Amino acid sequence: MTANQPVRAAAPAAEPRADTRADARADARADAGGVPDARRLRTILTAVCIALMAVIASVSGLNVAQTHMAVAFGASQSTVLWIINVYTLALAALLLPLGALGDRWGRKPMLVAGLGLFGAASVVAGLAPTAEVMLAARVAAGTGAAMIMPITLAVITSTFPEERRGKAIGVWTGVAGGGGILGMFLSALLVDVADWRWLFVLPVVLVAVALATTLRSVPNSRERSRHTFDTVGALVSAVAVVGLIFVLQEGPERGWTAPATLTGLAVGLVGAVGFVAWELRRADASLLDVRLFRERGLAGGSLTLLVVFGVQAGVAVVLFPFFQAVLGWSGLLSTLALMPMAVTMMAASGLAPRLAARGGARSTMALGIALAGGGLALMALFVSADGGYLSLLPGMLAMGLGMGLSMTPSTEAITGSLPREKQGVASALNDVTRELGTALGVAMLGALLTSGYRAAIDDRLHGVPHGSADAAREGVANAVEAADAAGPHAPRLLHAAQQSFVDGWQQAMWTGVAVMAVLLVAIAARGPRATQG
Repeated sequence: MTANQPVRAAAPAAEPRADTRADARADARADAGGVPDARRLRTILTAVCIALMAVIASVSGLNVAQTHMAVAFGASQSTVLWIINVYTLALAALLLPLGALGDRWGRKPMLVAGLGLFGAASVVAGLAPTAEVMLAARVAAGTGAAMIMPITLAVITSTFPEERRGKAIGVWTGVAGGGGILGMFLSALLVDVADWRWLFVLPVVLVAVALATTLRSVPNSRERSRHTFDTVGALVSAVAVVGLIFVLQEGPERGWTAPATLTGLAVGLVGAVGFVAWELRRADASLLDVRLFRERGLAGGSLTLLVVFGVQAGVAVVLFPFFQAVLGWSGLLSTLALMPMAVTMMAASGLAPRLAARGGARSTMALGIALAGGGLALMALFVSADGGYLSLLPGMLAMGLGMGLSMTPSTEAITGSLPREKQGVASALNDVTRELGTALGVAMLGALLTSGYRAAIDDRLHGVPHGSADAAREGVANAVEAADAAGPHAPRLLHAAQQSFVDGWQQAMWTGVAVMAVLLVAIAARGPRATQG
């Protein structure tokens, strides 16, 4: 497609000089509008992937420090959850507007500014004396992340020649998919061996490395538009995303029929409908031409990422309490147990472009979806408290392989469907889809697990004291805590909770299998055409 042709990089002002003659010649070729050589392309890819890793690691890193923050700030659980969630809220809301502004103002300046803001906010967060300062720092970090994340992919699509672009996107996709698990592991390690405030050292170090490499090697590129910036579309899109993400984050905590939840849902839906209506009116001058969703590539790629990331996030929600409350593992060991799935996913993301080149994007996506669905089915069939980790490992590996194979061609389908002057928007759409899918998957599979657990445990608590039984009904972690005071009833209470958790697990996993089956049929019928892979 013509949208996949590399964008010629504009000459950046005052580009830092390279340390070697080879680097200087590469800089000269890139600044003159040519394609950087292979060595510089590798450096560019390293820079954007390190920047992306900083953003992704910060999404999940604070989850391992909830109790530490509550004690340090004297904060409620609700406040702690807001400290974690407000980062994602700001990131998701600003992705589309800031991605579009990066296309206009220049991708390198936007990336540098985002890294600066993100790094400064991370330093403030690490030193925050109160919960209020921490909340403000997390909002600022989310804003910086929204400047970074879409630009990292846009730099790849606008800089790499077509024959190298697929492999580079595969690497980027692997970091986006597996980086969260790797970041959570490193965060858990820092909490175990040092202090929770050291969690912010990791993103600061990553930002420093990414900033130095970006200033030295990443060429600038920007697109000139005949139309003014779609300010109304940017504002309405932010309102829609904030409303929908708020509902998915707060619904499980507040209740799905709570006034705040229903208000957020109304705001999100009205904003989404208003955004579509406004963008149709703006047509070619829109922030995001929604008419392009008629194309198989954009629609199929977006749907696949929405579902795959939703299932991945939902499975992580299910896995952690299994490792910790059922198997009795520490947070660090539980995070380490996810690494085989993350490594498999990252390896498959790099393999996917080759498979897509041979068999087509649609076939590769379908294969990945089928493998991921098969992995869910394996976990649902064989999970047991007695079987432990080995009962899950084959399913986790199959799921990691499937997700890696499906994510890379889906990302390429999205970026390839929008014109080159809209690559920041294309990248932002890719990222918004991931964030919405993640929030949706956590809410849906988490709710299914909870309802399945509560439905199963009632019949298993006969003879258990009333107080301990009530605590156990709240969740498997509560049951483990209540068992300490249950005396001779403790073994029965623990057994009931663990078996009920497995029942809830199976209900959630089979629902995931059904969702993946529907996605497989949709992609097989209406996936990207052969020319889009």
